[in-house]
Amino acid sequence: MPVWQVIYDELKAKDENFEIISVAQDTGGEDAAGPIFDAADVTYTSLIDVNHLISSLYNLVNVPSGVWIDEEGRIARINEGTYAQEHFNGAFGTNEYVPIVRDWVKKGAESQYVWDTSKVRESIVDRTPEAEKAQPAFLLGSYYFQRDNEAKAEQYWTLAQQLDPTSWNYLRQDLLYEEGGSAGPAWQQRVEEVEAAGGAYYAPLEIEDGAN
Repeated sequence: MPVWQVIYDELKAKDENFEIISVAQDTGGEDAAGPIFDAADVTYTSLIDVNHLISSLYNLVNVPSGVWIDEEGRIARINEGTYAQEHFNGAFGTNEYVPIVRDWVKKGAESQYVWDTSKVRESIVDRTPEAEKAQPAFLLGSYYFQRDNEAKAEQYWTLAQQLDPTSWNYLRQDLLYEEGGSAGPAWQQRVEEVEAAGGAYYAPLEIEDGAN
């Protein structure tokens, strides 16, 4: 959050049409996510999405994920990890994301980093019919969590993960309230399994001509 505040201050001063909307996907609500925004003293729009609706609408499987939306409401890039490399001692992330954001803000649709329609469509995660059932299951889990029924919450959060095993959001939200937390041993084991199978925790950031 503090990093994006610095970027926001810089780019907002250059282009009044530039905005950042940060949406915390956290069933814990204000108690869980509010202090993070408060500590960063953010001035851009910040929301707390207790039901992960934004992740569902944009088919985002992990956070933080970036989505570029232009003045016409069209998606220009989507579903990219936005961690800087300095996080977690450089274990993952990239320092190349902010420069391409700067280029987009300066050049708009003429930026070489804007994707064409076909590339955007290719980059939106295609959910299976089973995965489509995961969000309602997750919502039921959140419903019971907010009513202090942890057993029922766990039941439906587990079901959501079974229906959509590609979603890190469901896993991390569940682990947040278990021993070890959202980046503990269970998370690390899952990362290692995915990487061993040739996958990645975050899809590699593609820095190239947007038409390719």
